[in-house]
Amino acid sequence: MDKEVAPAVLAVINEKRLSGDKRTPVEIITKMGVFDARDKASDMAWLASGDNIIVTIWAELVSVGEGGRWFLLESLDPLHRIGGGERTDLRIQRTKDRIQLIKRALDAGQGLRAVLQTNRVAIADLETDKAARMSVRVPDEQEWHVAVWSPEERHVVLVRGPRGWVPGEAEIQAARARAGIVDAAPDAAAIAVGGGDLHSAALDHLTRHFAGYGYKTEAIDPPSAGHEVEVRDKKGKTLLKLVVKGTATGATGYALTAEQRALARRDPQWRLAVVSDVGSPAAQHKLYNGADMDKAPGLAPELG
Repeated sequence: MDKEVAPAVLAVINEKRLSGDKRTPVEIITKMGVFDARDKASDMAWLASGDNIIVTIWAELVSVGEGGRWFLLESLDPLHRIGGGERTDLRIQRTKDRIQLIKRALDAGQGLRAVLQTNRVAIADLETDKAARMSVRVPDEQEWHVAVWSPEERHVVLVRGPRGWVPGEAEIQAARARAGIVDAAPDAAAIAVGGGDLHSAALDHLTRHFAGYGYKTEAIDPPSAGHEVEVRDKKGKTLLKLVVKGTATGATGYALTAEQRALARRDPQWRLAVVSDVGSPAAQHKLYNGADMDKAPGLAPELG
């Protein structure tokens, strides 16, 4: 709601709204390069043409820091809404998609385009009030970027304008309170990674991913020399033969055995499955076949 928005932020939104072209929220993101914008209007981030990443900036959560710099602090916990309480499955997926796009921008050193949005209900009620609707959405002419990515604190800080400025600790804590972020227990994958078991957490991520397509991910028993996991369809037919590797901060290197490399070269079903940011809400994976496996980040070169 407007009364929750910092005056400096609201002034920019109102100026943009009154002076700009009269466009609907769908038309705004369409003009910014979002394909199928009507079907994606309720998403919270979009991959647009030219590999531009667009994010919704909820004006109610924007803080104004030192020197008038704007920043948005948000939780990296996709399971719980502002102030606590579990999210719906749809909201969880949309939040995960948003987090992954923000992480993609961070990894690429890429800025973020933004739409500034206010809402008709209090921000704390946005996910629970059936009357919740967008009030105003305007494109922001200034670029945003990821200034802080902290899986340990389970939050990310997006900053508007030039790089080089980061909010201080007091400003961050005030923003956490403003956003109603509560400390959540780490999920099972994070616990596994905390214990050093990157492989189990990576396998769990892949199992859940393929289950969404109705496929089973099963470890080979006894283990094969060339692969360790098979993905099978509902009839038990093998679709993929995987070697699974997980990476996280401070643990990014891994190697393949001679047997795994040999199978990669002769079996078209073989894949190297690399799960990055294991244990974090931004965990994502990529599959490499035998021809592309040496492009996988973190893979040690073949000896000899």
